[in-house]
Amino acid sequence: MKRLFSILAITCLMVIGTVNANATTTVAAATTTVANVAQDDTAETEDLGFHQELKKRFIEGGPGFMGIVLLCLILGLAIAIERIIFLNLSTTNSKKLTQNVEDALASGGIEAAKEVCRNTKGPVASIFYQGLDRADEDIDAAEKAVVAYGGVQMGQLEKNVSWISLFIALAPMLGFMGTVIGMIQAFDKIEAAGDMQPSLVAGGIKVALLTTVFGLIVAIILQIFYNYIIAKIDSIVNDMEDSSITLMDLLVRHKK
Repeated sequence: MKRLFSILAITCLMVIGTVNANATTTVAAATTTVANVAQDDTAETEDLGFHQELKKRFIEGGPGFMGIVLLCLILGLAIAIERIIFLNLSTTNSKKLTQNVEDALASGGIEAAKEVCRNTKGPVASIFYQGLDRADEDIDAAEKAVVAYGGVQMGQLEKNVSWISLFIALAPMLGFMGTVIGMIQAFDKIEAAGDMQPSLVAGGIKVALLTTVFGLIVAIILQIFYNYIIAKIDSIVNDMEDSSITLMDLLVRHKK
């Protein structure tokens, strides 16, 4: 009898061990499957690059307002790049130009100095040329010519910059408008359904947030370019004013 109980006890232990082993194997297999699924999802997420994710979010935001915001970005960047190229080409080594004009005045007079200015690009050289062109009259006439033409050159430097500031203000405003419209659509769906369900409002709120985000991104990008352009214009204008004073001093010494 004792032997029978011993056999039954051993058999029960073996069965329990087998069940535990099978359960452990099953859990391990399930864990492995979940890990493989997670790895597949991670791989799919990694395969979805930045451009694909951006395109996906852009489409989800809706072609209406997102397209207008994108147009603001394209036009703003086009104007900003054109201004940056123009301003870089307008930058002149004013110290070297002043020295060359002074040497030309000492050696060849006004005509030689004007020739130096004609062969030099930039607003500083243009202002020098206008001042030298009126130098035969008197110093006051030359000074008035420099001041007047300096205003003309400043207008050319600031050309189309106001459009960039317009796009900076317009992009987030369009994004906020998309936000308001998305929220209105979400509440319209709630009213039509007569029930507050997250699935009804999720789409409208998502569109609202995406348009706001893209509008702010466009404004930030254009603001960086705008600040650089303004700083570049201020630098060139200060150089023009300083060089104009130097030119007047050169003309006074040449008259004497």
